[in-house]
Amino acid sequence: MFKMIHNNLNVLDLQKSMAFYEKALELREVRRIENPDFTIVYLGNRHAAHTLELTWLRDRTQPYDLGDNEFHLAFETDDIDAAHRLHEEMGCICYENPAMGIYFIEDPDGYWLEICPCK
Repeated sequence: MFKMIHNNLNVLDLQKSMAFYEKALELREVRRIENPDFTIVYLGNRHAAHTLELTWLRDRTQPYDLGDNEFHLAFETDDIDAAHRLHEEMGCICYENPAMGIYFIEDPDGYWLEICPCK
């Protein structure tokens, strides 16, 4: 048996990323690992056991090459209209698919996050 527990994203500015994820998706720090070379922060909320792991490499100064950025994480919301308004205010919506009722937001490092209505 396997249980998925977290996804990792490497970030260039840990504080900026944490602020984005808290405001955009209500994810807050649930635990942290400090190391002289890196910091790992796990973000989560009360709605899911799965966490998002943000890894900050202290010496990293260049943005990450995300290639074609075909990878994304998906989040479900019970109020897609309120979520869309918030993300529109934040200026982070990068793609919309009205036919499917979904849209994507982009985090400070260029990762795409899918926003879906509850089914």
